[in-house]
Amino acid sequence: MSRRKTERLLNLVICLLATRRPLSAEHIRQAVPGYDADNDEAFQRMFERDKNELREIGIPIEVHKDPWEEDPGYRIVRSAYELPEITLEPDEAAVVGLAAQVWQRASLAEAASGALLKLRAGGVQTDEAHGVLGGALELRVDTQDPSFPALWEAVRDRRAVRFAYRAAASQNVLTRTVEPWGVVSRRGRWYMVGHDRDRDAPRVFRLSRISGTVTTVGRPGAVVVPEGVDIKSMVGFSDAAVRERTALVRVRRDTCQGLRQVAKEVRPADDGWDELDVDFTDPGRLAGWIVGFAADAEVVGPPDARDAVICRLKGALA
Repeated sequence: MSRRKTERLLNLVICLLATRRPLSAEHIRQAVPGYDADNDEAFQRMFERDKNELREIGIPIEVHKDPWEEDPGYRIVRSAYELPEITLEPDEAAVVGLAAQVWQRASLAEAASGALLKLRAGGVQTDEAHGVLGGALELRVDTQDPSFPALWEAVRDRRAVRFAYRAAASQNVLTRTVEPWGVVSRRGRWYMVGHDRDRDAPRVFRLSRISGTVTTVGRPGAVVVPEGVDIKSMVGFSDAAVRERTALVRVRRDTCQGLRQVAKEVRPADDGWDELDVDFTDPGRLAGWIVGFAADAEVVGPPDARDAVICRLKGALA
């Protein structure tokens, strides 16, 4: 399922859950992002498909026919939608808490908030006393790696991917074709684990070393994850070769206080600049931090750290 369709279905559920009265198809068309506002026939087809898909996964959409209205209304009754009381053991609750931390900042948050704003703007009273979908939505996974969304969707869709990857040892950039098994975080870094078709073996790829666009290869459902694969264990071994290095960073005087606080040494340079020695292990993560200071910070070396910053800036410019 595409991200656009996922967002539209989520918006539709939020819309029908939040309303206190049944909504007509036309009202839903105006309130829910993703529907064609100009083509009546296309909207009707899409709306019917969406209703059927939600019903197939167990979401009860009710149809109400008001004798005083020409068109039927739709809504989701909260009592029929909500799960019964669930009791979790302490370890189960801990797992749920960790999952909530991942989804607490997710890419669907903007769509969810926008749906409620449109409802209120359209004069629809929303029931927010109990929260929508069990609480306020703020769905943005906490990672700065641009490749994360595409890889996450590829894992979900069981679809192979192709991307440019910078090797840790040689710093050469090679094109890799991988059947992804999972995406996990370890010690603040994100990794993708899967079968490398080029090497015909399982491999671990750090997301910060992926350059450019991740493209999908083949049809959804083609990737089969082998039974018994321990992704966490595979990622754990990948950290063994990581070594800490020092980057030389030039910053404008009286700026970049965050960098100055973590620097091992700060010394005056020339023309209103200072030099900082900053420890790092991953050039990509260092680059993601440095570019946030814009023209007030410049990485002098080592070369791979400087190249990572230049790559980020070129990507932003493009």
